[in-house]
Amino acid sequence: MKKQFLALLCIFAMNSIVIADDLETYLKGKDAEVDSASNLKNEARAVKSFRKAAEQGDAKAQVNLGNMYAEGKGITRDEARAAEWYRKAAEQGDAKAQYNLGIAYAMGEGILKDEAQSVVWFRKAAEQGLADAQYNLGVAYAEGKGITKDDTQAVAWFRKAAEQGDSGAQANLRQLSK
Repeated sequence: MKKQFLALLCIFAMNSIVIADDLETYLKGKDAEVDSASNLKNEARAVKSFRKAAEQGDAKAQVNLGNMYAEGKGITRDEARAAEWYRKAAEQGDAKAQYNLGIAYAMGEGILKDEAQSVVWFRKAAEQGLADAQYNLGVAYAEGKGITKDDTQAVAWFRKAAEQGDSGAQANLRQLSK
């Protein structure tokens, strides 16, 4: 009986630590997600937390701060600042930042539109296994946007994304096989 009680106490203590770690992580601005349902006050606090960690070089916080700028959450929307923060994290090797920077270049959001640069950043993220980047790299090859059109490469990248469950890549593979 005493052993069972101690085991339950240890499980409870481990769960409490996880919750505390999650809160501490959030307050430091790491891996927190921008929640559209959160109120402006919480968003402003999140921006403050993300900025503090981002200025110290934390790539995850840099991505999150970039997202806040891109979406205008807790701060005035500023696509140029978003792109700056994405670049800082992307240069540290963060795949999500690389993907977001690729999108910024592809769309000309906060940065001069440059399809060749979008391909560079999509490739970096795709090579790390990010399905969205693999899909977009496949599209770039299929359409010849920012890179020479190459159906073999398009299929290869669509296949990688499809293997991760990307429905767009799966549909494109079906279309290309007809």
